Amino acid sequence: RPERKEVLQSRVTRAVVAGRGRGAPGDGSRMGGRPSSPLDKQQQQHLRDQMDTLLRNFLPCYRGQLAASVLRQISRELGPQEPAGSQLLRSKKLPRVREHRGPLTQLRGHPLQWQPIFCVLRGDGRLEWFSHKEEYENGNRPLGSTALTGYTLLTSQREYLHLLDALCSASLGDNTQEEPDSLLEVPVRFPLFLQHPFRRHLCFSAATREAQHAWRLALQGGIRLRGTVLQRSQAPAARAFLDAVRLYRQHQGHFDGDDVTLGSDAEVLTAVLMREQLPTLRAQTLPGLQGAGRARAWAWTELLEAVHAAVLAGASAGLRAFQPEKDDLLASLEKTIRPDADQLLRLRASVAGRMRTDIKGPLELCLRRHVDPQLPRLAQTLLDTVEALLEVVRTLLAQGVDRLSGHLRQSPSGTRLRREVHSFGEMPWDLALMQACYRETERSRGRLGQLAAPFGFLGMQSLLFAAQDLAQQLMADAVATFLQLADQCLTTALNCDQAAQRLERVRGRMLKKFESDGRLTQRRFIRSWGLCIFLPFVLRQLEPSCRKELPEFEGDVLAMGSQALTTEGIYEDVIRGCLLQRIDRELEKALGASDVSCTLDGCLEVPWEQEEAGGERHRLLEHASDCWGWGGGGLHGVYGIVVSVGSWMAQNVPCFLTQPGWPSSS
Repeated sequence: RPERKEVLQSRVTRAVVAGRGRGAPGDGSRMGGRPSSPLDKQQQQHLRDQMDTLLRNFLPCYRGQLAASVLRQISRELGPQEPAGSQLLRSKKLPRVREHRGPLTQLRGHPLQWQPIFCVLRGDGRLEWFSHKEEYENGNRPLGSTALTGYTLLTSQREYLHLLDALCSASLGDNTQEEPDSLLEVPVRFPLFLQHPFRRHLCFSAATREAQHAWRLALQGGIRLRGTVLQRSQAPAARAFLDAVRLYRQHQGHFDGDDVTLGSDAEVLTAVLMREQLPTLRAQTLPGLQGAGRARAWAWTELLEAVHAAVLAGASAGLRAFQPEKDDLLASLEKTIRPDADQLLRLRASVAGRMRTDIKGPLELCLRRHVDPQLPRLAQTLLDTVEALLEVVRTLLAQGVDRLSGHLRQSPSGTRLRREVHSFGEMPWDLALMQACYRETERSRGRLGQLAAPFGFLGMQSLLFAAQDLAQQLMADAVATFLQLADQCLTTALNCDQAAQRLERVRGRMLKKFESDGRLTQRRFIRSWGLCIFLPFVLRQLEPSCRKELPEFEGDVLAMGSQALTTEGIYEDVIRGCLLQRIDRELEKALGASDVSCTLDGCLEVPWEQEEAGGERHRLLEHASDCWGWGGGGLHGVYGIVVSVGSWMAQNVPCFLTQPGWPSSS
């Protein structure tokens, strides 16, 4: 309840303020004032209690969404299949970041100073830093580490200092000038600032512009990988979790869309609670922090780091405790829902029909007044963004195949061919190469933000990350498809020119499949994000007038005795269906897409089939992928290309396969 939440927030912030000055967390930076304090056991327990309260309110919603997700999956299996499916072979390589490592300097210590370190970005998007390279090579524990979830990377010292200046002064009216030895007074030539809304900032510096550029690409890739782990999953539990978070926040009065769902399940719940308590924490804590200006801002981020760590520990423990129940619940839901699925779906259709009639007037008025005037421009901007993205991916694919064919004709060296084929197979994970695609999405940020802001949508980072994931997924699928088709058509009887001609024909087939999948994915993306932008807004607009109509349907729904159906869920499905009809009409105008699917689930397709975040199998598969450098289906295709460019090369194949770093034929 609201009054209970206020009591808990007040208790936590009083405990945090009372504990100031007893030593600093982490590096214990002094920053010209008294060091910020870690949280003692009592303070940490207060925060865990608050997370326990959140979980008690959230888990019933999650259980209901698990049931709804299972019914949705069964409905999709029983219903008519979409006429046009994917034509590209699905890549089996899990998303990853190429491990990146090298020397940097970091602002750390007591007092703060720039110190040399050795940094390592792991394939799962975790950043670690060591005092020396030898510490890393000997397998010693790092000085520090962090998952890159939720960070924003800045490479401008002026921009970062402006952020620090605004962090505390805006709320306190603090215009105190910094002392001569203030933070970051000395210019940093090649900085890398990692800023987080709820955590301590990380300040690094590279030795050269080239090193800064390489680290920027690597860190941005890690941030996106960590952020979209739930969105990429097609597991029913992942979708149920995201729906439950949205519904929980709506029950708290937060209908605006934002980036709170970036990260793993524990990180998402941590962000939800941090957002809830941040205003109170800021109001009750900031005035008591020592120092001024940037010193106080830095102390504030250190305090947030301690609070965030305690909240995250509580969220992780609570979700681990719920895991056995969740597994049992999913198994039992499958057994209980499937036999009654037809009856449940008929009841849902009946209630939805009557509900649609009851809310038709207010719903149509809201859509005509607010959505219809803005939908054409928003849909066209999304279309333009994805079309530009797909065009860059297509160009990169065509150029990659052209390079392979050219090398076969001009310089059929076995070593060089192996290198070129490996480079082609690694294109989706080549950060510098894919940056050309990602820039297309960044160009649309401002325009999309302006169009979506009137509807309360502030999740632009999530939208752009999803578009970038889409580009990487299609690139990976196209590469896997090309390798398989090449393996099927090339034989050892072909000479180099003949093999190159075959590859060019394979290129044409692959690009046709890519264009087909691109159109399908484009529609799904626009439908999905159109809903993300408009649905919360419409629900909020209809809250006063239409919510009062729902209780009259409770009896019919409760009579079924199944968690899979709720009046609230059917109500949202009705509104979602009406929104999709309008979005589809705009797509038909723009694309002539009369065959756009109107099924509710068609809009929810997301890239990357994989296990849920954090699973041991996910880590093992990712480790194997990093070690071998090839995913399922890719190695055989590469082997086929190598052995079929001519009989003269056949004798050299064994030595290729035994070179260091090249997988054995087994």
